[in-house]
Amino acid sequence: MEMLTAPTHELGAGRLRAVRRLLDAAFDGDFSDEDWDHTLGGVHAWAEDERGLAAHGAVVLRRVLYRRRSYRIGYVEGVAVRADLRRQGLGGRIMGELERVIDDGMYAFGALSASDDGAALYTSRGWRLWRGRIEALGPDGIVRLPDEEGGAYLWPAAGRALPEPAAPLVFDWRDGDVM
Repeated sequence: MEMLTAPTHELGAGRLRAVRRLLDAAFDGDFSDEDWDHTLGGVHAWAEDERGLAAHGAVVLRRVLYRRRSYRIGYVEGVAVRADLRRQGLGGRIMGELERVIDDGMYAFGALSASDDGAALYTSRGWRLWRGRIEALGPDGIVRLPDEEGGAYLWPAAGRALPEPAAPLVFDWRDGDVM
């Protein structure tokens, strides 16, 4: 199994189409065009085998306000493993590459929004559940995202301290799912 990393612009049209097909299949058709847009523009980690694309994940730059300061964070998007290879450690290998990108990218911390199925992978790797409020700076000001609370996880990039949940994390706005 070959593990690779590269920025979006180096993947090429064919590999990007393969990533989109993998994500569409992994999310049972519930991977929107906005979700796809959120996955682009950062650094991708992927694995290939003799059948093609086996797993994928990406880290994209996002901004988060916390206690009146704006932080650059590495946000994880588009993590998926081909159905025939699930539960064999490949998701962990992809996350290891993405965590390295977050650590080496001089981000304040990493963040992601996990499904119930994915949460065990992230917690087993040291990602910490955010127990505070989640908000977004939207077109009409700051809005609370209560549906995202309880599903956001943070990564202490390069051993840096994580924010405390005494104040909300306010994410930058984007179309589709904000988180």
